[in-house]
Amino acid sequence: MTDPTQAIAPTTANLLRRLMALLYDVFLLFAITLGYGAFLLLIKILFNGTQDLETLQPGLVMQILSFIGWLAALAGYYFICWRKQGQTLGMKAWRIKLQQPDGNMATPKQCLIRTVLAAFLWQPQVLVISGACCPPPMAVCTICIAAQRSCRYPKKNNKEYQQ
Repeated sequence: MTDPTQAIAPTTANLLRRLMALLYDVFLLFAITLGYGAFLLLIKILFNGTQDLETLQPGLVMQILSFIGWLAALAGYYFICWRKQGQTLGMKAWRIKLQQPDGNMATPKQCLIRTVLAAFLWQPQVLVISGACCPPPMAVCTICIAAQRSCRYPKKNNKEYQQ
């Protein structure tokens, strides 16, 4: 029997748990995308009015700036969640928390590196290869590079977890 005053050490989250948390986050990313689209539409209406709105198309520079803004909005969601709490909403649902190996929260630099690398490494083939080739504690390459780990925590109703 274990001592109830000691906290349970977190274990590393497996790839399936991480993918399920990502699936939850995809729904939030869709909502962020809709909000960003509504914001762009509002700006278009403010500058051009509502007459012939569908015939006005942005130029190449505006399309590129809009795309960069959309990527920044999506990356900002992850950066803010990881920096403030160490968890996105999907990670909370699956009881995963991003932290450094010593247990501290990720630094802003680590969150930025993780966010930028995730954009490049989020390809199905890279995810499968990284899950198969990296050792279990570091199943996603962005975690290997950013020197962080995603830990799985026990349920909160566990008496040993509560202090």
